[in-house]
Amino acid sequence: MIERLWRWWRQSPAVVEAAHLNDAPALANLHAASFHRGWGEGEFEAMLREPNTLVHRLRQGRKVIGFIVSRLAADEAEILSVAVAASQRGRGLSRGLLLTHLGHLAGRGVRTVFLEVEENNQPAGRLYKRAGFAVVGRRERYYRQAGGEELNALVMRRDLS
Repeated sequence: MIERLWRWWRQSPAVVEAAHLNDAPALANLHAASFHRGWGEGEFEAMLREPNTLVHRLRQGRKVIGFIVSRLAADEAEILSVAVAASQRGRGLSRGLLLTHLGHLAGRGVRTVFLEVEENNQPAGRLYKRAGFAVVGRRERYYRQAGGEELNALVMRRDLS
């Protein structure tokens, strides 16, 4: 137990920073491990090249342990995906990642942010509500699981201004 606490304490802090093109393989691996239909390396490369897409990585030491992706249009943005490595969940890292990302969106002139979250994903729902997002709609059967089950999505919104 003491050794485990020591390792936890000695871990380098997690840092939120802009993602780079060479992060595409790590981002694709994280996405595939977190979602039924993972985005490929090429999809991440394309997003990282787009000027209207903002991608931040969560890095601990040399390892990418999370990311967030948004697409911008005029003064609005949509968060497309957020993921944190399963081994790092439950430590509050996603909150820092999200809030830092929102600050960068505001710095780019974004006034309103939208996202969709699976209706039964309680940890994500709590994260977004605590970050100031409110439910503004619902999409029936928006997500399809590996076994074919269709799940509803909640549409959430937060004003940054």
